[in-house]
Amino acid sequence: MIAFDDLQAALPHVQAAPKDHAPVTGLCFRPGVGERVFPDRLRLTVAEGVPGDRWLSRPWLRLPDGRPHPAIQVSILPQRVLDLVWRDRAQPHPGDPVIADMDLSEANVPVDSLLQVGTAVVRVSDVFNDGCVKWKVRYGNAAKDWITAPGHPELRLRGILCSVERDGEVRVGDRIMKL
Repeated sequence: MIAFDDLQAALPHVQAAPKDHAPVTGLCFRPGVGERVFPDRLRLTVAEGVPGDRWLSRPWLRLPDGRPHPAIQVSILPQRVLDLVWRDRAQPHPGDPVIADMDLSEANVPVDSLLQVGTAVVRVSDVFNDGCVKWKVRYGNAAKDWITAPGHPELRLRGILCSVERDGEVRVGDRIMKL
C-alpha cells in the first residue's frame, strides 16, 4: 500500500491529466458483489445505468421510494489515481465502470456538466465519491485519507458519480468530451 506522502508527491501528475478529449483507458462491469469483468465496451442507459450491473439491484444510495438513485448510475475514476492505489493486483479492482485519463476536479467538470462518453451522455452529479470503507480496506488508510484531506474533495480524486442522460455505448479508446 502506498504512503500518504507518496500520494501527495504524485498529486501534480494526477492534476496534469487531460482536461477534455480524455481517453477511456478501461471499463469494468460488476454483475454481482465482488465480481469484475473487463469488457472492451459497455452500454450505458438512462433506465439501467450499465445494464446488468449491480447498481440496479444493490445500490448504496436510494431514492425515498426505494429505487436506485440515478445520480450514482455510473462512476468515472481517473486512471492516474488508479495507477497510484491499485498496486497489489491481487486486491479487487475498484469497480468503477469507466476509467479515464482525465482531470475530474470540480474546476474542470462542475456539478451538472454533461460529458459525452463514447456515444452516451452522462451528467456529473453532486454526490461526492469519498472512497467507501472498501477503498480503505483494499488500498489502505493513506489512500482513503488522501481523498478527503483538506483541499482534496474538490479535486475528486476518487472520481465522479454520474447519471446517464442519453443511451449509448462506450469502448476502451473512446474519448470523454465536455459538452
